[in-house]
Amino acid sequence: MAYSFPEEVLEHVFSFLTSDKDRNAVSLVCKSWYEIERWCRRRIFVGNCYAVSPEIVIRRFPEVRAVEIKGKPHFADFNLVPEGWGAYVYPWIAAMSAAYPLLEEIKLKRMVVTDESLELISKSFKNFKVLVLSSCEGFTTDGLASIAANCRNLRELDLRESEVEDLSGHWLSHFPDNYTSLVSLNISCLGSELVELGTGAYSAEIRSDTYSNLAEAFSACKQLKGLSGFWDVVPSYLPAMLHVCSGITSLNLSYATIQSPDLVQLVTQCRNLQRLWVLDYIEDSGLEALAASCKDLQELRVFPSDPFGAEPNVSLTEQGLVSVSEGCPKLQSVLYFCRQMSNAALVAIARNRPKLIRFRLCILEPRVPDYLTLEPLDTGFGAIVENCKELRRLSLSGLLTDRVFKYIGTHAKKLEMLSIAFAGDSDLGLHHVLSGCESLRKLEIRDCPFGDKALLANAAKLETMRSLWMSSCSVSYGACKLGQKLPRLNVEVIDERGTPDSRPESCPVERLYVYRTISGRRVDMPGFVWTMDEDASLRFS
Repeated sequence: MAYSFPEEVLEHVFSFLTSDKDRNAVSLVCKSWYEIERWCRRRIFVGNCYAVSPEIVIRRFPEVRAVEIKGKPHFADFNLVPEGWGAYVYPWIAAMSAAYPLLEEIKLKRMVVTDESLELISKSFKNFKVLVLSSCEGFTTDGLASIAANCRNLRELDLRESEVEDLSGHWLSHFPDNYTSLVSLNISCLGSELVELGTGAYSAEIRSDTYSNLAEAFSACKQLKGLSGFWDVVPSYLPAMLHVCSGITSLNLSYATIQSPDLVQLVTQCRNLQRLWVLDYIEDSGLEALAASCKDLQELRVFPSDPFGAEPNVSLTEQGLVSVSEGCPKLQSVLYFCRQMSNAALVAIARNRPKLIRFRLCILEPRVPDYLTLEPLDTGFGAIVENCKELRRLSLSGLLTDRVFKYIGTHAKKLEMLSIAFAGDSDLGLHHVLSGCESLRKLEIRDCPFGDKALLANAAKLETMRSLWMSSCSVSYGACKLGQKLPRLNVEVIDERGTPDSRPESCPVERLYVYRTISGRRVDMPGFVWTMDEDASLRFS
């Protein structure tokens, strides 16, 4: 005899499933579970704004409260996606404003957000609480003023890495004087209940009254957990922040030109630090101090202060990262820019921290070998993928041969995102990855000798992935016609030289972007994008 739980019970049980993967699995059990799950789904994540239409999402999940959407490919961060490519958020906001009046949270990444979109958000969702715009563009302080004036329950406003046109420096004044709901603002501080603070520049003029006021302001923020900014801070003001260091768990100094001794003084006081973003001014000595002081550190990102400089301006090497891997037992995520690396260091990191989930190494000069042996870094990255069984994201750099991709295909069974630049010898490298990485969802490649053979031999794999990006590789226009045989894929040729039809099919394309979709061809393609599908060999915008 079959027994069925009441819908209310199943809804309560489903509420404990926090991952999209688990929720999706539940919805496939039977029709009744599908219906219950779709009505009680409150949060959705759209990893590619062109993979599905707003209308399909709304029809499937009618009671959503929180939405996260990603737009442009990740390589847009490196100026590899031409301006005007797309990822406009307005169609999503317009559809959600009519369908989701109770929406409370919107998180966007690499999308074009207009002031019109922000104004619509501010006037459509009466209980709106969270707006995160990460690496977004297209809006001004006028749009932010609409959010400040109309979103009376706003708890978080985060504009990280976004490009904002400043039409008025007074948009913050649009927040009501009695505003008490805000707890996270990445540019300023409102109220003593603030738990995250992002600052701008501090005055270069040292004044005792300014220092006193700053120290008093920080001492009042008893619940402060996150600090960011400090674009141009005078070191003499840093002690004013020491009042809150013991409670800080997140510290973003990726724009702060603070030198190593002052960084060490600040960071070592943050004993409960879990996440640190910092420029390479911290140097090896600072990372050694971090490793000795911050035993709860989970995420480290070290960015270059002078990425285009011919000579190093700081003393940051592979040893700093090795020190952190030795001293921080909870470390799971690394993004590390440096000028040199060795296989021995990578092997040590892999052995010290086998529970790494994300490992992204960016050696500033392409195709740099092990600086000690002058050998490729295949062995070191091989140790990373072999020892770190839970690795989900990996970025490669340095001198690498097809051998490293064989290691990746053999061992990286849980890898979901792989970034490759200036690496490999032949199509065999790409074949190892596509045929071996069972969980791969996103693959991005630039300036590699990968071409038609590996792509066409593993075309079916692309239907199981979210997206593939290839630029400055050896993929021909003829191979891009694989979209005619795989209707669930959008195959976009991005070429600013003009229509690919004007050149031989064997001619390599500038950029190729392949992504899975259930919405078909997008309608907002610019003139430099062409797509191929089963109905026609080439469609123009």
